[in-house]
Amino acid sequence: MKALLICLIPLLTTACSHTAQDQWYGQDKAQHFIASAMLSAAGNEYGQHQGWSNDRSATFGLMFSIGLGITKEAWDSRAAGSGWSWKDLAWDVAGAATGYTVWQLAR
Repeated sequence: MKALLICLIPLLTTACSHTAQDQWYGQDKAQHFIASAMLSAAGNEYGQHQGWSNDRSATFGLMFSIGLGITKEAWDSRAAGSGWSWKDLAWDVAGAATGYTVWQLAR
């Protein structure tokens, strides 16, 4: 819960005044989905190699992947960037959840 609050506080206090005007589908969204799935699975596997419990590994993998997605959107929201995209972030979360699920099924 504490990790979730740490991630949400900066997100909720950000003005996000520079938002992207993008579509729900496209090559960009597939890249967000696939990268997040791979990062989530990699984070889960890293936790297992560290000897962590399944729950701790899963939390680390999901937070690692989603945290990088939020960081990417924060970078995009700069004046010179393409703008914050809630759609990209939604694909990041979907990818992270899929990566976790596939990792669990493959174990």
